[in-house]
Amino acid sequence: MAKLIFSVLMIIFWWMLHALQIDEEAAMRVVHEAKRAIDRAAHAAAQQVDREKLEMGIISIDPDVAGQTALSYLSYNLSLDAGLEPLAGSFLRDPVEVIAFEIINEDSSFPYTYRNPQYDYEVTLDRPGVVLIAHVKYPRLFGVLAPVEWDLKGAAELVF
Repeated sequence: MAKLIFSVLMIIFWWMLHALQIDEEAAMRVVHEAKRAIDRAAHAAAQQVDREKLEMGIISIDPDVAGQTALSYLSYNLSLDAGLEPLAGSFLRDPVEVIAFEIINEDSSFPYTYRNPQYDYEVTLDRPGVVLIAHVKYPRLFGVLAPVEWDLKGAAELVF
């Protein structure tokens, strides 16, 4: 009887370890996909040149178009709707929250060091650029892992 109880407990223990391993691997996949989406969104936003200023010889990013482009790229790459809520089939269950979106334009002196001590982020830009920080929650598959959340950071410069 003791061997039977021990066997059942060991099977439960191994199932829990297996569930933990699967959840950790899925969490790593989610963080890598989300980080790539943040980087793509920052890069796309940084390429939105203000055409009116460009005609005057000033290289600048159009803030309105850059913001729309960043949200559009985040929505597309993470399967979200316009309000950053997950669509059916998305690997996320909770909405993505953009917690910082900064455009560093021609009114700054370059190289410009952007610092955000609240999110422990620092980046140096050599030309106009965009900084994007978004909060992403991992939808656990099993209840083995504690809730996992990330503040993912991305930055990109205007390429010309």
